[in-house]
Amino acid sequence: MFALDPRLQQDTLSIGDFPLCRLLLMNDAQYPWFILVPRREEVSEMFQLGADEQRQLWQETTFLAETLKDTFGADKMNVATLGNVVSQLHMHVIVRRREDAAWPSPVWGRHPAVAYSAEQVAAIRAKLRLVLADDFRFVEE
Repeated sequence: MFALDPRLQQDTLSIGDFPLCRLLLMNDAQYPWFILVPRREEVSEMFQLGADEQRQLWQETTFLAETLKDTFGADKMNVATLGNVVSQLHMHVIVRRREDAAWPSPVWGRHPAVAYSAEQVAAIRAKLRLVLADDFRFVEE
């Protein structure tokens, strides 16, 4: 049974589900920083997914990155899987802008997180409702 890593649960807000992945929003208002987590148990590496699920993960990742780039006016999209701290397979999809707090450095550990307000989260959800695919299911707010 799929369970979200406690660290991801603590640091993110759940947005909803693609066919394979749970979409999370990192609770750091300095960057539109999203995380995709395949809803599969005990998977820490891409190669542990079957070939069809690997393709699905890349499809969901590229769709999300392209959608976020346009929706949030990115100068650059950062897409990565690291897993050094959280071993559960997850894909970071981060909107980067030249004026963001960490530019041009990576966002990890650069500045303490600044939590979103309820209004900011509602605005992000509203933007996403306009652009996410029909196969995306939002979780209740």
